[in-house]
Amino acid sequence: MAEQAKLPLGKLLIQKGVISEDQLRIALIEQKRSNEPLGKLLITLGFVTEATVRMALSENLNQQSADLTSLVVDAIALKLIPKEVAKRYRVFPIVYERQTDNLILAMSDTSNIVALDQISAMLVKGITITPLLVNESDISRAIDQYYGFELSIDGILHEIETGEVNYASMGSTSDEYSQPMVRLIDAILADAVQNSASDLHFEPEQSFLRIRYRIDGILRQIRSLHKSYWPAMAVRLKVMSNMNIAETRAPQDGRISIKFSGRQIDFRASAQPTTHGENFVLRVLDRQKGIVPLDGLGLGEAELSLLKLMIARPDGVILVTGPTGSGKTTTLYSILNHINTESVNIMTLEDPVEYPMNMIRQTSVNESAKMGFAEGIRSMMRQDPDIILVGEIRDQETAEMAFAAAMTGHQVYSTLHTNSAIGAIPRLLDIGVLPDIMSGNIIGIIAQRLVRKLCPHCREAHTADDVERQLLGLADDAPPQTLYRAVGCERCAHQGYKGRIAIIELLKMTPALDELVARRVSSRELKTAAAAGGFHSLIDDGVRRVLEGVTTLEEVGRVVDLTERLGRLH
Repeated sequence: MAEQAKLPLGKLLIQKGVISEDQLRIALIEQKRSNEPLGKLLITLGFVTEATVRMALSENLNQQSADLTSLVVDAIALKLIPKEVAKRYRVFPIVYERQTDNLILAMSDTSNIVALDQISAMLVKGITITPLLVNESDISRAIDQYYGFELSIDGILHEIETGEVNYASMGSTSDEYSQPMVRLIDAILADAVQNSASDLHFEPEQSFLRIRYRIDGILRQIRSLHKSYWPAMAVRLKVMSNMNIAETRAPQDGRISIKFSGRQIDFRASAQPTTHGENFVLRVLDRQKGIVPLDGLGLGEAELSLLKLMIARPDGVILVTGPTGSGKTTTLYSILNHINTESVNIMTLEDPVEYPMNMIRQTSVNESAKMGFAEGIRSMMRQDPDIILVGEIRDQETAEMAFAAAMTGHQVYSTLHTNSAIGAIPRLLDIGVLPDIMSGNIIGIIAQRLVRKLCPHCREAHTADDVERQLLGLADDAPPQTLYRAVGCERCAHQGYKGRIAIIELLKMTPALDELVARRVSSRELKTAAAAGGFHSLIDDGVRRVLEGVTTLEEVGRVVDLTERLGRLH
């Protein structure tokens, strides 16, 4: 199959203008060394995206393709197709997408109508099948490796309770799927990704281990396990994240990479010694969700145009502010992705690099190698950059270097921990940046928060009461306003909310505002001047989202202070 697609795929991508002759030549040289499919190599080399190759292959062969190596299997999908059926028709269930009732099925022959009909008849009514083209040898290996082993968390726990765990072979990779502890950790990681968790917490207590996920910014307890499981689980997590297994008294950091339903998921791991053992926290870095298109950030039309105007200015500083976990990195990456072309040199300095991006030179700051933010900017300036991203402005030296870069004709992006866009000005003054340097060199400031979105399946309409009308800024003679409240159903795990959206305020600096900054006026005066120029605050954007029925006033009130609205209206 790969042979059939090999030559036409390269030619097809060149015809479409997706890759150049040079890039194809590089990929073919690599292919001779590694003997891997051309499409996979082009993705690995960063010349094309997986979606592009898949589209070209499906056009070429009228089929979709996938790769089964280092796959984390979906236990629900495996239950849908018995082992004997998988062997008979040479198929393998990759993932069951609950939201759409769709089963993604790896097949060695996607045109085998008989197999598809037989499997469809066997499945629960309403489940659709998406076939993916996969090598027959890969399917046979997957069937042997994953069937016959219990993959659900409860099943694995039962297996561990009833049988002895061989701790000695925990670190070996020879036949690791026969180790229930290895499968337990894989099942928990897969479960967290399926539930859209952003962080996983493994928290040892006196007599048990608590596992919590952070979903939509809120921590939820998922399970409690007996304390005796934790030593082996911790060892497995350390092996996966390349930590020192013997070290249990000092904090450690690491990184885990797995493939889940065909896409790469990274986890940033952190181990911290506590009174009851090592506390493990994994931050989920899902590249697919990490980089959102600019128009997917949820900005209103006027704000989106304003942001594009800010990005278009050739030099100056653009700051993104907000507390930890407010989506600052996602917004910055979306902006960089929007301006990332061959005609500009983008360089970043991050702590650490979270999402690898093609054509962008990304550097992690490393205190041990004397490479902090300030030294990093200094060294980057010699690399002929057009655009610089500095992970965070923390001190005077970094701030001065960032502004120096902006004054020498570069566009500089960075983050700052403040509560609002206007709050960034006094914060920079506090760090030690002179008002004359700030004036004229800041393009704009973005402040944001993340609010949970109402579950569209169970939200409940109600008419706004007097307090709600006040908070929304509605006049007394305005018609009744319909709002929605959270209820909770199966689809949102009885939370009433599913997913998050950013509420954003954009402050574009104008000559008038620059003049006020240079004169060191108070935040209140800056706010008044900005409002006169049409500035919409976080509260205004939150209220817009509430009126659209996307979220609730309670949720907006959780991330911004709505009480000032009540004070203003009394």
